[in-house]
Amino acid sequence: MNGKTKRLVTAALLAALTCVATMVIKVPSPLKGYLNLGDGVVLLAGWMLSPATGFLAAGLGSALADGLSGYMVYAPATFVIKGLMALTAFYLCKLLGRRWGDLPSRLLSGVVAEVLMVGGYYVFEGILYGFAPALVNIPANGVQGVAGLILGVALIKLLGKAGKRA
Repeated sequence: MNGKTKRLVTAALLAALTCVATMVIKVPSPLKGYLNLGDGVVLLAGWMLSPATGFLAAGLGSALADGLSGYMVYAPATFVIKGLMALTAFYLCKLLGRRWGDLPSRLLSGVVAEVLMVGGYYVFEGILYGFAPALVNIPANGVQGVAGLILGVALIKLLGKAGKRA
């Protein structure tokens, strides 16, 4: 399999895994959203793929899950937020990896990406429902972020050398 085909297959697989991980376990949150495990695969896409490919795999997989789960109003925002999470994970991990090493750079890039997710959904839900009511989802999104970070780091470690850039 040539390099371009391998990258395309990896991106498609991560988009599908993001969708499945997002849909398998859904815990409703107070403002019509839901908690899920998709963030772990979103981070994995950022760490494994190129910036543009990671953005698309994370964004499309997550937005598809929203659409298929009846949360279509969230899908456009989810596409952007999850795509930006993957970009953040990519660039920060690359920047910090030279100085700090693999695990610390993945942890810090993942934390920043998850903070971006919490803030992004706060702004989106603030526009939809008002900024005071949107505060209620911050703790739930934070829990989702912690779970996603743990899952993402576990997955990249399990993949070992296969988890290096596709």
